[in-house]
Amino acid sequence: MGLILDSSVAIAAERRGDTIERLIQAVVDVTGDQEAALTVYPFTTEAAKVAGKLDGEQQSRGIVIPFGDLLIAATALSLGYSVLTVNLRHFQQCLA
Repeated sequence: MGLILDSSVAIAAERRGDTIERLIQAVVDVTGDQEAALTVYPFTTEAAKVAGKLDGEQQSRGIVIPFGDLLIAATALSLGYSVLTVNLRHFQQCLA
């Protein structure tokens, strides 16, 4: 299982004045050891289809999810990964 970090995690760490080492340790404390490599995943056709489906479902319920969060959620879902975020509201809406 993989883990995608939402930018809100890095932003919160920066606002606290955390070092990179403290941010990484906080992630490990919350999620357990993760693979050490940093992989950048492209936004694929599969993820785009997931994003469109999520967006359509949520908009039909009157919920608008910011585009960036929608792309992160769709990428995580298409890869079978979890999302680590400080912004639970938007990601819970993606999975509701």
